[in-house]
Amino acid sequence: MKLLQLDSSPLGTHSVTRELTAAVVAQYRRDRPDTVVTYRDLAADPLPHWTPLPQAALDTLAPEQRTAVERNEAALQEFLGADVIVIGAPMYNFGIPSQLKAWIDRIAVAGRTFRYTAQGPEGLAGGKRVIVLSGRGGFYAGTPLQSADFQESYLRQVFGFLGIGDVQFIRAEGIGISTEQRAASLAAAHAQIEGAGLARAA
Repeated sequence: MKLLQLDSSPLGTHSVTRELTAAVVAQYRRDRPDTVVTYRDLAADPLPHWTPLPQAALDTLAPEQRTAVERNEAALQEFLGADVIVIGAPMYNFGIPSQLKAWIDRIAVAGRTFRYTAQGPEGLAGGKRVIVLSGRGGFYAGTPLQSADFQESYLRQVFGFLGIGDVQFIRAEGIGISTEQRAASLAAAHAQIEGAGLARAA
């Protein structure tokens, strides 16, 4: 089984989502020894904001254009080749980090992962599982602030548009409130990861 692990937080060892993606991947390695992990750090090695590239043969492009095309294709192939995608997605200003958005712009490709038909858009990347590890400074789920959560709704929409219906969120909320709340929220998220038996259910 092939697993793609994505981290997008620039906080390094202080990152909640990096800790949680590592926990999910460790569970897969433990419960599914056949798991092959591809890792991409979108903060340490960010993809630039998407810009149009010439539609021409690779060997006719300028070196910097060729490099951009090859990086785009590599990101897309990693996504297409994965059975499970584990994403660390902190909430920044009610949405996702721009580093993660740049990656999404490389995998949402007309004719490759979705297509338009007379009956409407059709996702072409079904059969995958997406697990999103979310960190939030405050509390959103099930509160009056839930309407301000454009992170989860956006990611569900994107992956659903690509044909992926199996999208699970594990949240660590309230981590900005206090040291005690951060520790409690992390412990609850780890317990959810363990209790869900994610790898065994795959």
